[in-house]
Amino acid sequence: SDYGKFGNECSLSTEEVIKVIGFKINKLIASICENNEVSQFSAKVELPLNFPGLYKVVADKTPYVSIEEIARKVSIGPTRFGHPCFYSPKDIKLANFTIKRDEQITFNSVEEIHGTMAVNCVVVRNNQSHSFTLPLSQEGEFYECEDDQIYTLKEIAEWKIPKCRNRIVKLSNTLPMWDSSSPLPENFDGCLSLMPVYEVQAVMKFRKDIVHILSDLDVEVKDVTDCYDTNSFLQPLSLEDIFERTSKEFPMVAAIMEGPSGSQKPYNLLSTGKEIVIYKKYQATRVLASEMRSDSSKRHYLIPTSYKGKFKRRPREFPTAYDLEIARSEKEHLHVVATKAFTSPHKELFSVSVGDQFLVHQRQTSEVLYEGRKGLIDVLACEQILSDSYKEVLLPMYMEGGFVEVIHDKKQYHLSEICKEFHLPFNVKVSVRDLSIEKDVLAAAPGLQFEEEITDSYLLISSARSPEESWEIPVYRLNMLVRLLSKDVPTVEPPVTRTTVEEISPEEYYMLRRYENLTLHPPPRPPKKPT
Repeated sequence: SDYGKFGNECSLSTEEVIKVIGFKINKLIASICENNEVSQFSAKVELPLNFPGLYKVVADKTPYVSIEEIARKVSIGPTRFGHPCFYSPKDIKLANFTIKRDEQITFNSVEEIHGTMAVNCVVVRNNQSHSFTLPLSQEGEFYECEDDQIYTLKEIAEWKIPKCRNRIVKLSNTLPMWDSSSPLPENFDGCLSLMPVYEVQAVMKFRKDIVHILSDLDVEVKDVTDCYDTNSFLQPLSLEDIFERTSKEFPMVAAIMEGPSGSQKPYNLLSTGKEIVIYKKYQATRVLASEMRSDSSKRHYLIPTSYKGKFKRRPREFPTAYDLEIARSEKEHLHVVATKAFTSPHKELFSVSVGDQFLVHQRQTSEVLYEGRKGLIDVLACEQILSDSYKEVLLPMYMEGGFVEVIHDKKQYHLSEICKEFHLPFNVKVSVRDLSIEKDVLAAAPGLQFEEEITDSYLLISSARSPEESWEIPVYRLNMLVRLLSKDVPTVEPPVTRTTVEEISPEEYYMLRRYENLTLHPPPRPPKKPT
């Protein structure tokens, strides 16, 4: 049988031996749902995994009858997507713990414990985590919990479609730039039933790349696993597989079996067939930044703290007095101009007019009269700047108005200095571009908002042939497969590391923000009513 897919042509001859290394969803067949059910008249459309949009997963109403069925059909793994949650409509009594009915059980990993396969689980009760194991032999009724997270279609395909089941999803955001070529109706905002179409990933004895075989290929095969030396085949590894290796195993030499697309460095080093040195694995800090634009073409970046360009400050905007409190620092007085009027309901507090200027001091409490009774309210102590003097005023913390920062600081800052000296988010513009980068994309931006610092997983790599420079590549945002080579590493010490500003898609941006530590974001704003 001859077939070709994306130029990956292959001939499967009679008695050819192939080693299946995995199954992967190649595309999705979608049907429009009404009331979470597919009508027999619903048209089916084909969706690629990179189809735009963010989606919520609808919990499957069909129960699983055992832990073994869950472990066999549902993706459970080390990444943040691999922790599915279930509940049982009945209490489950274990040796030293009882799971209450309808209590959410998080499945973290599957492992062998004292000769028995089991799932490591967690239940959170009264803000305390309780860890326990459930053997695969545990029977009962287990239902999926509602999932309030939002995913791309690719994430759903990789983690959220159980084997032998379809998945219903609901569109969470409006699809961008609809046109007549879109497989979905204009202004569609409903539910879709997704049926996966799989492909088989395999290796062949005399090929050095991965062979992709669509699951509907009409060919007869026979299982010869028990009578064949499977070690004679190549062993493809993902970046996640490499990252899970111990630090002692680095550095290593690898050949690219499937690489990402892209002509910019370092992606041009990662094309199929090229050899790379992987020096080490580690967690690295990046600053998540977005262009300051009002339109939808806003671009997003991950900037390493090693970025050598310099920045000048740009004015920040603050919607409430509470945001002023979050942004103020001991280093300098925050100077702002009001862009929106506010009339205070309390005579003890200040009413703001458009154009009023303030120096922000600190948060405190103040006694006010409210409906004939005295009570305490959170306020922000400021100085109003008058033409020839200053006036001390109090602004209610809940005040919804608008303020724009007045910048007096003309200094140019490195990124590391900004992260150390100021609160994020922080507005800037590149004043001196990074000359070590071939094309500094940040220099062309009209303005940038540094939103938050994030920590992510990286591998440090270089070309094996000409290791003059090394590059950091992200483990979880780069789809590629490598095979390890039993070659000596040209040099144990990595060459100089080049700075890479990584542009990320809107979906990747949303995913990064979604999983960041909630303590980075301000708590809810205070109530208006005094206590």
